[in-house]
Amino acid sequence: MKSYLVSFAAGLLVGCIYSFIKVRSPAPPLIALIGLLGIVLGEQGPPLVKQLFFKESAKTSQASDLVEPHALSQPSKASIDLEGKS
Repeated sequence: MKSYLVSFAAGLLVGCIYSFIKVRSPAPPLIALIGLLGIVLGEQGPPLVKQLFFKESAKTSQASDLVEPHALSQPSKASIDLEGKS
């Protein structure tokens, strides 16, 4: 939660600076930001509802769940070495 507050505070600071020097923000219009908020809430909502009503543990996605082996080549020796060190 702390990182969200720091990010929000930094955004407010930059917004104030833009206002003082009379520069338009490169941020998208408010309607686009509200759409992004809807996407985030839509993504996070169903797992939360399942957890609250069906007493299931919320499943978080892991990058390893999404990565599949490449169909045309074998992994390089360097990537094999990196996987062994982690």
